[in-house]
Amino acid sequence: MASPSEPPQDTAAAARVLCDVRALAGEPPAPAHVLWKLAEPGRQLDANLVRLPADARVDTHAEPDLDVLLLVVTGTGVMDTPDGPLPLAEGALVWLPHGSVRSLAAGPEGLAYVTVHRRRPGMRIGRRPSGG
Repeated sequence: MASPSEPPQDTAAAARVLCDVRALAGEPPAPAHVLWKLAEPGRQLDANLVRLPADARVDTHAEPDLDVLLLVVTGTGVMDTPDGPLPLAEGALVWLPHGSVRSLAAGPEGLAYVTVHRRRPGMRIGRRPSGG
């Protein structure tokens, strides 16, 4: 155990800039894909920078277990929800509570957005609980 006068041994907790999402999102339009993904070891969050080309769609879905934050970086679009459409533009920050149903459509210039949510636990190999 380290004494109070010794510096902490864990240097991985240092804050740092990971990428420039505006620069990545501003690259020439390409097919829909993830432009960047948080991959640091030991993280508690998952995050992605996603680009949708003009008029592309993400079909209706829900995240049953995790709340998600979505931040629009560039472009415009519409998120369809059971309560009606939510227009999206650069700078919009949307909270998607777990279980919320939505679809997403990019506008005529496309849409780039960051999603952030708690990290999902990795798959584990183990025995099934025995039924009794």
